[in-house]
Amino acid sequence: MENMASIEQTGIATSGEYLTFTLGAEEYGIDILKVQEIRGYDAVTKIANAPAFIKGVINLRGVIVPIVDLRIRFNLGEVTYDQFTVVIILNIGRRVVGVVVDGVSDVIQLGSDSLRPAPEFGSILDTRYILGLGTVDERMIILVDIEQLMSSDEMALLDKAA
Repeated sequence: MENMASIEQTGIATSGEYLTFTLGAEEYGIDILKVQEIRGYDAVTKIANAPAFIKGVINLRGVIVPIVDLRIRFNLGEVTYDQFTVVIILNIGRRVVGVVVDGVSDVIQLGSDSLRPAPEFGSILDTRYILGLGTVDERMIILVDIEQLMSSDEMALLDKAA
């Protein structure tokens, strides 16, 4: 719990465990404490007039879960669904949300010595949702503040107060 509190207060990645996943050629990480489960990508029920990145909803054991394709949300080019495409079911705030990713890599432990702050790009690139960069061996992992992303004005999937 200390890990989550420090992220929420500072907006900067802290040491802890992260689930890593791929989107295109890049590797991303999210706080493992926000992950409920990982599932294969199944058909979703489409919602009329939803933004392109909201693929629809699924019924997960009686809970209606919105499914967001992060590849579309991050403008990562052509999206294809194959046997490696997975949905990470997240518990954030008081909501359950699913995010579609190319594949899940592993769970990694990042210490403060392997974390760097997010680079500053000025107004040309929105880095509000990037907590920082983690390095493991030769791998660079972009750490995403998934709660901040899901509660952003564009996504509006979580209450701001949650």
